[in-house]
Amino acid sequence: MASLSRHPFPVVAHFDRVIAVSFAFAEDVLRPLVPPGLEIDTYNGFGFLTVAMVWTRNLRPAGFPAFLGQDFFLAGYRMFTRLGDDGRRLRGLRILRSETDKRRMKWIGNLLTGYRYRHVRVKIETHDDDTRVQTFLADGSCTLDITFGAPSESVTLPEQSPFGDWADARRFAGPMPFTFSPEDDGSFVVIEGSRQNWTPQPVSVKQWQVALFHEKPLCGTNSILANAFAVRNVPYRWAKGRIVRPGGAR
Repeated sequence: MASLSRHPFPVVAHFDRVIAVSFAFAEDVLRPLVPPGLEIDTYNGFGFLTVAMVWTRNLRPAGFPAFLGQDFFLAGYRMFTRLGDDGRRLRGLRILRSETDKRRMKWIGNLLTGYRYRHVRVKIETHDDDTRVQTFLADGSCTLDITFGAPSESVTLPEQSPFGDWADARRFAGPMPFTFSPEDDGSFVVIEGSRQNWTPQPVSVKQWQVALFHEKPLCGTNSILANAFAVRNVPYRWAKGRIVRPGGAR
């Protein structure tokens, strides 16, 4: 079963909409979330944790017809990280947690990846140009509550953002080319993604509550809204996973 969780075949999907909201934390705060061999990708002493909300359509093994695909909502919690691989330093994401509104997707996701899927109920409300997304566990507890506006190049950076301009902020917009999932022996499952039509536009975030920030090691620390971007109509493909040992040994 372990080999199944290493993403054993290529997968394709279409992202109808993606909203990625990144939060800055002091590097030392995030370090317990990063296993040995993986580095935190930093900017001016900060590491970044992104909440990505993805309206996903036709997720399926590459080569399968679209009508066999899965349509679902995904909320992913990711950290920007780097991994050494045969002389290169791959830049990618460490997936901390994933949430989906489809029970079947939870089962498939946990079978084929180490992305830690759980099932949530999703509530989405729109009012004028604003959208509010909430996710709830079976016991009714809210795991995510974010309200954001329409994308616009006129949106300014969040007031306390550590980034000097949107050009730097886009470096931490996600998704990244790679994701890294740790194995028990110190190696990592590395999955490479490729995308089309990726043109992120800034969005303003009106309010947010993220339950993960109230769990250790983040509880009681200072989270800073760093950036928020939207994209639409993105074809995406994930390659078959491969095993990488830090430093390049395979």
